Amino acid sequence: MTSDGAATDPLVHRALASQVRVRLLQHLRGEPDLDVVGLGQRLGLHVNTVRSHLAVLEQAGLVASVKEARDRPGRPRLRYRATAPASAEPSRDERAYRFLAGILASYLDATTTDSAAAAQDAGEAWGHTIVDRPAPFARVGADDALGSLRRVMDEFGFAPEIDTTDPHAPRVVLHRCPFGDLAREHQDVVCSVHLGLLRGALDELGVPVHAETLVPWATPRTCVAHLRAAPADAAPEPFLR
Repeated sequence: MTSDGAATDPLVHRALASQVRVRLLQHLRGEPDLDVVGLGQRLGLHVNTVRSHLAVLEQAGLVASVKEARDRPGRPRLRYRATAPASAEPSRDERAYRFLAGILASYLDATTTDSAAAAQDAGEAWGHTIVDRPAPFARVGADDALGSLRRVMDEFGFAPEIDTTDPHAPRVVLHRCPFGDLAREHQDVVCSVHLGLLRGALDELGVPVHAETLVPWATPRTCVAHLRAAPADAAPEPFLR
């Protein structure tokens, strides 16, 4: 998790990636202390669906539940209220982009024989465009290439960390996924796009470093890309393209 506040917490990001959960939060800000029945009536959802979404919001610390006081037999109902400010929610534009990404990912998943391969090819093609091509005859070292890769992945919101403990097998630890909730639904597509981006970017930099695999949720909060680098004594070829 990065250190710039709740909006970068993967649990918060996942919670706010759902339009339904955003609507639940909006209702609880305007009308606190609703129970699952009241929320279900307002959103037109089954109470079990409401409970599952509330559990995600509560795990992220965006809502809190309180048992109502009862002076009669029976289990007390849980009432919910929002705990996070409205500024923590994604903007309308962000929600629109996530919605569009969900449409494209689901379409690719449903209509392509090998959606992972197609997504990886698309990511690799775009990966060539996200880094600056070296000047002709320039020699780019692995360290410089990994630094460029870290900067561009950081700009896209992945909160990357480069681990070069093993210089022949560096790792890119991604502490945040801008499309974490979508990746859980369409992992083959989203994660393959991300692996393709890494491969395309490294290829464009012209260095003997290759992104081999991307392990989604290697830990509950991180994904890890495993790279392969040429031996340190192998001088990089000059960039001729």
